[in-house]
Amino acid sequence: MKKLESTWYNMAGVLTLIAVVAGGALAYVNDLTQGPINEIKAKTLSDGICKVLKAESAVVQKIDSLENGSVVYKTDKGCAVQTTDPNAFGGKLTVLVGLDGQGSILGYQVLETSETPGLGAKAEFWFQEGQKGNIIGKNLGKNSLKVRKDGGDVDAITASTITSRAFLRCVNAAYSAIEGQCDVESGASQQQKNNEGKEENHE
Repeated sequence: MKKLESTWYNMAGVLTLIAVVAGGALAYVNDLTQGPINEIKAKTLSDGICKVLKAESAVVQKIDSLENGSVVYKTDKGCAVQTTDPNAFGGKLTVLVGLDGQGSILGYQVLETSETPGLGAKAEFWFQEGQKGNIIGKNLGKNSLKVRKDGGDVDAITASTITSRAFLRCVNAAYSAIEGQCDVESGASQQQKNNEGKEENHE
């Protein structure tokens, strides 16, 4: 076989051929892996939704993507809402919050954080049930959540007030995203229904 001359045209042709073959190989591998990757992502999301709703399983009935970037997953067990706040101490903070039909917090999961390990990153467990900043069970239809320093009743993460505020903004935004949906009602609406029920019983 005759050896190719080391000319600019020959080298360009060889490099082009290599690029085409490599590109084709990458596209083929991407096609093979895209399906399994999507399945893993879907399972991770499904597991996260069940976790924040405190349910063994949940059927996602509808998904709404809102203009503010929030994503609402309406299920047979309540609503799971993904919200993001760009102003945590380390940057963006993304949280998945589970709410029942009356606007009470069932659970949450931090999906993305750039916070310092040991400080702001504590948001992953600081606000969970049994922890110092516990928000589980609190009803967002009555009052929005604030740290004590801002007049609220939630203990901020030690030395991480900025992250704590960003986290609570995510949780409050989750309720705002589904108010009027998923059978979520404000405290005033629920109280009115209760009063109406009492009046009917007296008639």
